[in-house]
Amino acid sequence: MNKIVKIALGATLLLSLGTATLSADTAKGQKLYTKKLKKACAITGAEAAGKHTQDEWTEIGVAGMAAEIKKICPKVGDKALKEKYLQHYFDFFKEYASDSGNVPSC
Repeated sequence: MNKIVKIALGATLLLSLGTATLSADTAKGQKLYTKKLKKACAITGAEAAGKHTQDEWTEIGVAGMAAEIKKICPKVGDKALKEKYLQHYFDFFKEYASDSGNVPSC
């Protein structure tokens, strides 16, 4: 019985750590913004994310992120807008939208 409890607790710990790692997209989006977009945009991440509210970012969605980033930052190259980055940008912009009350450090 004691072994079963230890195994269950161990599995619970592993699952909780895994979900924390999977939900870290906002941090990755911030890092990507700083690395790939900030210089071309010439504005901070807070200013870029603050262009819309959380609901507006939700309406734009991941599918519209590349076009919206091009509107905000016309000088951004296509390399910075790869499909694999868009979900992270979306999470970052939505987290730090104008109505969120959150301020990124970039």
